[in-house]
Amino acid sequence: MKMSPKKNYVVIRTLLVGLLGIGLFCVQAAQRPNVLVILADDQGWGDVSIHGNKNFQTPHLDALARSGALFEYFYACPLCAPTRAEFLTGRYHRRGGVFGVSRGAERLNLDETTIAQDFRAAGYATAIFGKWHNGTQYPYHPLARGFEEFYGFTSGHWGLYFSPILDHNGRLVRGKGYITDDLTDHAIRFIEQHRDQPFFCYLAYNTPHFPLEVPDRFYNRFRNAPIRMRNRDPKREDIQATRGILAMVENIDWNVGRLLARLHELGLDDNTIVVYFSDNGPNTWRWNGGMRGKKGSTDEGGVRVPCFIRWPGHIRAGLRIPQIAGAIDLRPTLTDLAGISMRLSKPLDGISLKPLLLGETTQWPDRYIISQQGKSVSIRTQRFRLDNRGRLYDMEKDLGQRVDVSKQYPQIAARLRQIAEQWKKETALTPQIQQRPFTVGYPEFPVTYLPARDGVPHGEVRRSAPAPNCSFFTHWVSEKDYVTWDIQVHTPGIYEVTLYYTCPVADVGSTVEISFLDSRLTTQITVPFDPPLHGMEYDRIPRRAESYVKDFRPLDAGRMHLKKGRGLLTIRPLKVPGRQVMDLRMVQLKLVQPDQ
Repeated sequence: MKMSPKKNYVVIRTLLVGLLGIGLFCVQAAQRPNVLVILADDQGWGDVSIHGNKNFQTPHLDALARSGALFEYFYACPLCAPTRAEFLTGRYHRRGGVFGVSRGAERLNLDETTIAQDFRAAGYATAIFGKWHNGTQYPYHPLARGFEEFYGFTSGHWGLYFSPILDHNGRLVRGKGYITDDLTDHAIRFIEQHRDQPFFCYLAYNTPHFPLEVPDRFYNRFRNAPIRMRNRDPKREDIQATRGILAMVENIDWNVGRLLARLHELGLDDNTIVVYFSDNGPNTWRWNGGMRGKKGSTDEGGVRVPCFIRWPGHIRAGLRIPQIAGAIDLRPTLTDLAGISMRLSKPLDGISLKPLLLGETTQWPDRYIISQQGKSVSIRTQRFRLDNRGRLYDMEKDLGQRVDVSKQYPQIAARLRQIAEQWKKETALTPQIQQRPFTVGYPEFPVTYLPARDGVPHGEVRRSAPAPNCSFFTHWVSEKDYVTWDIQVHTPGIYEVTLYYTCPVADVGSTVEISFLDSRLTTQITVPFDPPLHGMEYDRIPRRAESYVKDFRPLDAGRMHLKKGRGLLTIRPLKVPGRQVMDLRMVQLKLVQPDQ
């Protein structure tokens, strides 16, 4: 079929216009700055030498701060998952359904959009390396929240820092070496692979979170070193813990140095925005500038953290920003600096800090930042902090929160108390949020992991440690004992069921039933697998709440049909010939044949 010359012209013109548009988009994308966000875990405001800590040295972090902007009053949340949610969304964590750090409370609601989605929609390559902590099962998984690559773990903490099992794009792999070094290696590789296109790289370290594990070459310097700068209440400080944490932060500093050096070698310095901050206050009592509180507290010491932002040629070196800011501000700030749009479905709580960073304003309105942990709510304005007991402090004169000035400033105290009470009512947890099931069975992500952390033990079954995140089920001794997971099956069909277990030779032979709604599957443990626990050989001090870890053997339990809907996935022993059923780390469900 022949086209007329006029139609030919129209078709050719349309093609040229389309190609020109694609070309312009590519040029614009190529000119946009790269973004590298580095997030530490449990590093307090005082855990950098640029803030005055003379117990150790962080030369690369100090250089990062000096070559860009240092926020003097930057605020995260009292705990880690909430901070991560606020960074991702620019909204207070309770608004996004995050109200804890484990057993599903850490999950970010599926109707929230993220900073990764903003950058991916703008043509950026996106990746996260490290600790996610905002949901494990798809579509809570990072690969469903705007990231194209993930290497790390989705839990709140990990029990082994040397060559641990990690998640690489939904597949379990063995890490290589010390975890902070390994995560940095992967981030550097990602940057190298995408040097010719804009990238958004989120490097979320899990140190200096407990357990305190760090290579000898960093720890040896601190093994018997005097700690001259102490917590405001020295009797509460564990010096050995402080030594381990300082060594871990020096390791972070070394890795940040490697990242910055590679950016320089690739010629990406001037076109890369680098952000460094932490997710909450210090996880132990140690020097923190005399502030009150630590991790878990809504006081100044529990939520004030280091934050540095560098963009050579745009952000003036040596800039110090005294205005209060927080993790909720990073999404609007970074998208504004990059010149891209946010994919907003809900109003933000954060604001763009671009005018402060680029020197575009000398006027800045007073604002307040809310900190919340459970029922504790604290409010920070530029000058004052109202604590969770309704006491008011003048932070310009009393950073340690020692003198209540609410009687001197009754109107300010009353206004902030009213805001706090209204906030508690507004963010009260609903049953829908507290009782969200764990999602299973998406064709685009057919493998779902249900770790012990997300399950519920019944009878004599216990977790391997008080902190659920990296635990496994143990002390499973009776036919009356069982474990359950509250799940929502998205796609009905045939699923392969795999149990990750250990069992000594003397206890082999237990038969267990796996059930969901009216489906049943029976399997037997016939192969012994009894590896030793790991972790204690690397710990610098005995761990407090985290579980030791071990390898677990996959047991192919067979296939079962799962209906669409919500119910309890239950594993119950039918026969226990030995002293125990097994230790169970997790259940894997793989969708192999969706219903037609």
